[in-house]
Amino acid sequence: MAKSKFEQSLADGAHQQLQKLVGRWQGSTRTWFEKDILADESPSEGEITSILGARFISFDYQGSLEGKPFEGKMIIGFDIPYQKFRVSWVDSFHMGTQIMLSGGEATGNGFAVFGEYGSPEYGEQLWGWRTVLAINSADEFVLTAYNVSPEGEDAKATETVYRRV
Repeated sequence: MAKSKFEQSLADGAHQQLQKLVGRWQGSTRTWFEKDILADESPSEGEITSILGARFISFDYQGSLEGKPFEGKMIIGFDIPYQKFRVSWVDSFHMGTQIMLSGGEATGNGFAVFGEYGSPEYGEQLWGWRTVLAINSADEFVLTAYNVSPEGEDAKATETVYRRV
């Protein structure tokens, strides 16, 4: 009997790649509020768990920014029908009460997704948020995010190098 598309992805595709990230991680997060001006560098830790029968991974993390603690959660999956990575993201610093939904393509060693955020009180134009996850080895990945202005200019916002604990 032939494997389903999900079973195949779990055996040797995008879902297998995601499942290999399951575990505890520690790292260092660098944050920029202005282009090319480092504002903060602080430790971060997190745990990635498999959820819903290995269809998704859940990344729960915590750290600090300018001495103030924050936490966040990402649900990451691969959408087989559309062949795209999908991410939902919330945190206690950047997102407030919003949930960012992002989607994008596989890269050579991970994926890059794009979402938008904003607030009517700051104008109707939305800003973009590009997130890149690069798996360097079984024991290291880098999560980098870029702010993208309504005009399309991007600037690195955060970068965390995580190592398996």
